[in-house]
Parts: sequence; C-alpha cells; structure tokens
Amino acid sequence: MSAPALSSSGVPLPRGRGRPAALARAAAGAVPPSGLVVLAILSVQLGAGIAKNLFAALPPSAVVFLRIAASALILGLVARPRLRGLTRRDLAAGLAFGVTLGVMNLSFYEGLARLPMGICVTIEFLGPLGVAVAASRRRLDLLWVVLAAAGIALLAPWNGDSGLDGLGIAFAALAGACWAAYILLSAAVGKRFPGTTGLSFAMIVAVAVSAPAGVAAGGADLLRPELLLLGAGVGLLSSVIPYSLELEALRRMPKRVFGILMSLEPAAAALVGLLVLGEILGLREWAAIGCVVVASVGATRTS
Repeated sequence: MSAPALSSSGVPLPRGRGRPAALARAAAGAVPPSGLVVLAILSVQLGAGIAKNLFAALPPSAVVFLRIAASALILGLVARPRLRGLTRRDLAAGLAFGVTLGVMNLSFYEGLARLPMGICVTIEFLGPLGVAVAASRRRLDLLWVVLAAAGIALLAPWNGDSGLDGLGIAFAALAGACWAAYILLSAAVGKRFPGTTGLSFAMIVAVAVSAPAGVAAGGADLLRPELLLLGAGVGLLSSVIPYSLELEALRRMPKRVFGILMSLEPAAAALVGLLVLGEILGLREWAAIGCVVVASVGATRTS
C-alpha cells in the first residue's frame, strides 16, 4: 500500500488528491515569490471588493459570517484541528487568536461598508505598521511614525469636510488594532499548534464569534444559494488562497522582503476599489495612502 500524499504543511491528503496538490505546488513553484505575494494581495482585495458588493443583499456582519464559515470549512478539511495533547495555555492562545480574528473581520467589514476600500485598508494597516515600528529601536523609526501620522492627518475630518464617516474610521482603526494583536498571537499559536491546525482552530472560534451577529442580521437570506456561493468565493479569495500563496512565498524569500511587498496592500486596495467598485479618490486621499505605504516600507526595512 502506498503512503498517503502530504500537503505542504505535512497533513495527509484524501486519496485522489495527491496529483492535483502536486500540480498546484508545481504551478506555484513556477511563479517568482514576489509574484506570489502580489497575487495574494490582489486576491485579498478582490475578495473585499466582492464582499462590499454583497452589502446590497446582506449586512456586513452576515457577509463576515459567510466568509469565515467558508474559510473554516475549507481549512478544516485540509488541516483538521486536534485538541489531544494541548494544554490549557495552548487552548487559551488558540481561543484568543480566534476571537481576535472574528472581531478583526467584523470591524473591518463594518468600516468597509462606510468607507472607500483604499481608505479603510490604509487605516487598518496602521496595526501591522505599529508592530513593525515597535520591533525596532532606531531613531529613524520616528520618521516613519511621523509620516504615517501625516497620512492619517490627511484623512481626518477636521472640519467635517472630508466626506469620510467617523464611525467607519473608528471601525477601521479597531480592525487595525486587532490586526496588530493577530500578528502577535499568530506567532504564539504557531509555536503551540502543529502546521496550520492553529489557524484552523482559530477559524472555528471566529465562526462562533461572528455567528450571533451574522445570523441575526442575515436571517433566511443566508440560505439563498447564490449568496452562499458568493460567500464561499469571498472566503476563498480573502483567506484560503492568499494564505496558501503567502506560505509558499515565505518559504522562498526573506521575511523582510515579504513585509516590504505587503506594504503595497493599501495602494492595491485603492486600485481594486477604483476598478471593481468605481470608488474615485481625491488627491488628498492618494497622498495619505502614499504616506502610509512609504512609512510601512521604511519601517519594515529598518525593523
């Protein structure tokens, strides 16, 4: 009897899946790692664009529930979480990771419903930028803090004439804080859970976190086949596909270079918002995005 095929994380694949998985890995290997990161960024933002279009049919919390449920189902099939052998601290770390993941998505989608995509992602990106700056002790990092602050100052509704929703800004900022916590918790969970089972466990917890608001807001519409299909597509584009691409890219490139490329995410969000949603930003908004992107690149290079 032949040995079962293994996924890239070492998880046995169901019979009949080895050849497609091998073909997928071969296809990913043919793409330069920088290309994989760009594809991951575009996948995430395209998923957000489709999700925002869904807001016409479902409230943001219901779309979040569909996205996380689809992601949890797919990841659970690939990397089934195992609780045997885990300590209470391991489980506590996984629970905190899942709660953070759920709150991050709920707050981001609420911000996305009220703000242009590029602006929402730019504000949210202050979370990982803060983590990058905190990891360094160089005086030059003060420049990146000032530059990021300048970008946010350009977006702030000082006189109420910016056209940006204040509650949307607050939700995006909360998503950024959760993103920073997500980065820190992911490192702890990665040490306590084997392979990708920690993320799979966290996704299940995030489903429980998003279910009350999502089910209450979506109601019977959550069972409409076309919405279920779109929700599954958002889950694939926003979680499963980019996570797989990022894992493959990180195997083949330094983490610092990976972080620099990820700094392009706010600009990519603005472009997808323009092309998919028709969201036209003014010069001030593009200048703000540019400030945050440059600050993030600089902080990543010096951290």
